[in-house]
Amino acid sequence: MGRTLILAFALMLVLEGLIPFIAPATWRETFTRLIRMADGQIRFVGLGSMVLGLVILIVFS
Repeated sequence: MGRTLILAFALMLVLEGLIPFIAPATWRETFTRLIRMADGQIRFVGLGSMVLGLVILIVFS
C-alpha cells in the first residue's frame, strides 16, 4: 500500500509539471485568474476536483 501511494504521488507530480513545462504562459495566466477568484469559488473548484478524483478511483478500482 505504501509503495502504491508513493507511486501515485510521483505520477501526480509528473502530471502537475506538464502544463508549466509545455505552456508556461498559459500556466501563469491560469494562476493570475485564480488569484482574482473569491475563496468560495476556489473551494468549489477544489471540491469538484476531489469528487472527480474519488469517482475515478471508485470506477477504476
